Amino acid sequence: MDLFRRNAKLLKSFCIVLVLAGFCPEILMPPLVAEEAEKITFSHRASSLENASDSFWEDFRKIPDVVIVNTKEVATNGDYLFWLLLAGGGSIAMHRSGADRHIDEEIGKQALGSDLDKLVDMAGGPGYHFAAAGLWYLVSADRQNSIQKERAWTMLKALTVTGALTVGLKVIRNNDTPNGKSFAWPSGHTSSSFAVASVLDEFYGPQVGIPAYLGAGFVGYRMMDSGDHWASDVLFGGVLGYIVGHHVAGKHQELDLAGFKMAPLTSSISSKEVAGLSFVKKF
Repeated sequence: MDLFRRNAKLLKSFCIVLVLAGFCPEILMPPLVAEEAEKITFSHRASSLENASDSFWEDFRKIPDVVIVNTKEVATNGDYLFWLLLAGGGSIAMHRSGADRHIDEEIGKQALGSDLDKLVDMAGGPGYHFAAAGLWYLVSADRQNSIQKERAWTMLKALTVTGALTVGLKVIRNNDTPNGKSFAWPSGHTSSSFAVASVLDEFYGPQVGIPAYLGAGFVGYRMMDSGDHWASDVLFGGVLGYIVGHHVAGKHQELDLAGFKMAPLTSSISSKEVAGLSFVKKF
């Protein structure tokens, strides 16, 4: 007992050390040990990011084949080809008949204001879409979330195919925009935005898809409001992005939105030419 009393303080100190070691090991960790642990954590993180990057570049090498295969599939699909030809024919008719110029005159220029115009221009740009999808891919790969990684890769494929077709058609057509810029038809902002909306619609349904389509439509309006594109550029760009996005993400035979079939719309209301998309459903 005397021995116990003499060492009571020592035993209490030892118990306190054990408690601290259990709940706060970093407090008692020697500096060198803490430094080594930090190196291990950093090394693991770097390795994870490196693996995500390697996975991205491995998939990126498939891009040429992705573009070729999906372009062939779209071009040889009767439904897709019908809507693309209809939208293309509508675009030609609008431009040659003067409807494009009439719509351009009717739309109030810079109605969105400078700040909103810049924001929509950035958010609707293909570069922003690629950056967001790439970040989505890397974060998902880093977290080893295979579902989100595959969805991000699908988005990247849809954007790439849409972009390749858009650029190719721009080079072939090479007409001027209302404000005098080259390579007007079709609108790249609009095609890319509708591709994004279509992929999101495939993944998450109308709850996400419909707001995304409205956003894409607003991007199209901005392109006309700014004088960067004719209405015919926006019309075809929207149809192109819609078709490619749904094809890549869902391989759908029929194009629909919440049960409604999509169709290009060109009409005259109160002696004014209008253009857009119509949605038809049989009851």
